[in-house]
Amino acid sequence: VQLQASGGGLVQAGGSLRLSCVTSVVFNINKMGWYRQTPGKQRDLVATITIGGGSTNYADSVKGRFTISRGSATNTVYLQMGSLEPEDTAVYYCYAQLQFDGSAHWGQGTQVTVSS
Repeated sequence: VQLQASGGGLVQAGGSLRLSCVTSVVFNINKMGWYRQTPGKQRDLVATITIGGGSTNYADSVKGRFTISRGSATNTVYLQMGSLEPEDTAVYYCYAQLQFDGSAHWGQGTQVTVSS
């Protein structure tokens, strides 16, 4: 399973960015989402969405600012990030969980940098 993430970049505080993720697997995806990581820290949940039902889960720190959504294709998800803060600076990793064995798969990461 391959995941291709895109959309990172440099933005000023208060700005917006949209991340996209596409998987090579079209079917049997249970959940997709985004995690983020800063140097020396663990990878933390940002948001996830179930592909079938569209149920979402967000980290408290991004609720009300970020929105995760599914694309028209079952293997695509987006993360719309608004009111960005310098604390949102991190490498963002796309994530997919397969339905048939529950295995987790990761993309290569995309850098998001928010300047103050």
